[in-house]
Amino acid sequence: MATQVRLAAAHVAPIFLSAHETTHKAIHLIEQAAKNKANLIAFPESFISAFPIWSALRPPTENHDLFQRMVRESIHADGQEIQAVRATARKCNIIVSLGFPEKARTSSATLFNSNMIIGNRGDVLVHHRKLVPTFFEKLTWSPGDGYGLRVADTECGKIGALICGENTNPLARYALIAQGEQIHISTWPAIWPTRLPSQPVAEKHNPQSDAMGKSNYDNVAANRIRAAAHCFEAKCFGVLCAGMLGPDAIDIVSSSSSSVKQSMEQSQRAATMFLNPTGAPMQGFVIDEVTSAQHSADFLQAREGILYADVDLTDCVEGKQYHDTAGGYQRMDVFDLQVNRTRQQPVRFTDTVDLQPDQVPHKGSKGRRD
Repeated sequence: MATQVRLAAAHVAPIFLSAHETTHKAIHLIEQAAKNKANLIAFPESFISAFPIWSALRPPTENHDLFQRMVRESIHADGQEIQAVRATARKCNIIVSLGFPEKARTSSATLFNSNMIIGNRGDVLVHHRKLVPTFFEKLTWSPGDGYGLRVADTECGKIGALICGENTNPLARYALIAQGEQIHISTWPAIWPTRLPSQPVAEKHNPQSDAMGKSNYDNVAANRIRAAAHCFEAKCFGVLCAGMLGPDAIDIVSSSSSSVKQSMEQSQRAATMFLNPTGAPMQGFVIDEVTSAQHSADFLQAREGILYADVDLTDCVEGKQYHDTAGGYQRMDVFDLQVNRTRQQPVRFTDTVDLQPDQVPHKGSKGRRD
């Protein structure tokens, strides 16, 4: 296993509600990261091809058309979009972590918030569906299951991923820690508004507050705190990969509503960054595609790009002297966590084998031999 690993996090926006175009964008970014010698590239939550932010900003009665578009532009886990990404990962010899709204084969409208870790040979290493949709996401996504609570054992270390609010779930996080996770990917949406502004921004002291002075959710701090806690407890590196909000998303979601548009434009943008095994921020870098020059960057927030970091996996070892939360710092005689990793299905059929007429047992013939 290699100990020197180059990580890449794509801080990018989808081509909103276009699975075909967003897949092409993902393929270009994978090729770009591979050219820059990255071993792993992570994409944001629900990247192909939309995060359903409209459910936070508009009443459900106004969102039927957007939900139908969401269903149409979501993808199957074995569909052509994923096949194209897998082929690119294999061609470029790079590991890919991809967030996507997943269509189910068992329903015309069931969607999951999914993340897939694809190996550098194009094989699916982990296919995870978010356990519990958070807040307004329940209007779009169904609950997942424990099938994807797995760590991919790769040539570049043991890699795990959780989606957004799952990084608040201590049991889900521990399930990955207990598999020896060395690189933890956490994926996030571009914005997370919890309050609509009721006055023009110019009249307000704080554009993140509503008319009552109550602040919007600080998703930058919340994301960093949760990811840092996990890195500290797991003694692993953290990849925080957040999405960008493109102007196409603002136009489509806001439609003719000025208040929705204002809320989207003024909402705090999430940040993409790296953390070390103590939970502290790491300095990353961006690479100029023309000159190949590297420029230091602590995070990406206001502009699209790929953030890189070079890490040494041996740095995951020292901290375990102090707290190995799935080893010497755990009391397995006191605590017992059981995780059901069965893929759940809506129905299980048991079919009776068709019998020939001469095979049908006669009434009263049980145990009788002629």
